[in-house]
Amino acid sequence: MTFTITHKDEKTNARIGIISTKKGEIETPFFMPVATKSATKHINSQQLTELGAKAIISNALILSLRPGNKLIKKLGGIGKFMNFQGINVTDSGGFQMYSPSIYLTSTEKGVQFKNPFSGEKIFITPEKDMEIQLDINSDIAMCLDRMPLYEDSKKEIEKSVKLTTLWAERCKKHHTKLQKKLPQEKRQLLFGITQGGVYKDLRKESIQQLAELDFDGYSIGGLGMGETKQEQYKIVELQKSILPENKPVYLMGIGDPIEIINAIEKGVDMFDSRMPTMNARRGTLFTSKGKIKILNKKYEADSSPLDKECNCMACKNYTRAYIRFLLRQNESVGRELASYHNLFYLQTLIKQAKQAIKNNKFSEFKKSIEKMYKN
Repeated sequence: MTFTITHKDEKTNARIGIISTKKGEIETPFFMPVATKSATKHINSQQLTELGAKAIISNALILSLRPGNKLIKKLGGIGKFMNFQGINVTDSGGFQMYSPSIYLTSTEKGVQFKNPFSGEKIFITPEKDMEIQLDINSDIAMCLDRMPLYEDSKKEIEKSVKLTTLWAERCKKHHTKLQKKLPQEKRQLLFGITQGGVYKDLRKESIQQLAELDFDGYSIGGLGMGETKQEQYKIVELQKSILPENKPVYLMGIGDPIEIINAIEKGVDMFDSRMPTMNARRGTLFTSKGKIKILNKKYEADSSPLDKECNCMACKNYTRAYIRFLLRQNESVGRELASYHNLFYLQTLIKQAKQAIKNNKFSEFKKSIEKMYKN
């Protein structure tokens, strides 16, 4: 894997780079829509390409249960299965430890889940997780990690850091062994995931331990789970200052425009979140004037587009009044149009951020976005 930095803003740590994968190159920074089960809710693969998504992220654990990683392998891998031409990233399924309905327990050996479809118990080891992600044939895989809750005690979070490091070591060892069987051009990238909550000492410990394993990239996990924006910004800045400069950095689970721009300023390269589409379905939409709550009565007879400066298919063809009506009637087309718009907006926002980096004007760009979203 190669990661090449092509531009750096003169006043901040914002940067543009190129990640080379077995499927091709992708320019950073980029935002990934979430396609947990190989589909983004209400958006098909062709629409993802149309709105500018160059990468998406799916959940390896969920896909291993249905339709099954072996079936996906038989059908040519996740990219062919969902007919997505961009970069496919898979999360290990560690996030499901946040779900009490399927998470049972974790030990040094691995994690025990309850299959939500059959009710049977399933045990996932770091080695098994690597095999699943290789079967799925994603371009970038994530190590199995133990994500703590925001409200957990420092002692509990310290345990999660130790478990995450132990699992990362096993993931790297087994992944390397499996990769040796593949030609260089077909090898999958593997990212380590840092944990530590909002505790600086635990975050430092996590990074230092993972950096020794020399992953292809590093993910900042466990944020966006209840901490304040200021807590998040401080941890991202700390992590980015310690992580290797020559490796891509992925901030997991962050999809708010202000949080994305703040992280880009610190040198973060990759993002994902289900929040933009989830909020869209509930009527909260991103615009060039800030967020709007489209379900509010003041938009009932509004014949203007969601955003006059947006060129997405929803804004070019439909009015605020119409989209509001569809959402209020719980029509699937309304959810599609709102979701498409929010995802298109984020792709446009990142394009604008890249241009600002190239022009060495990222600070000014960030201030304009903060002013837009101050309320």
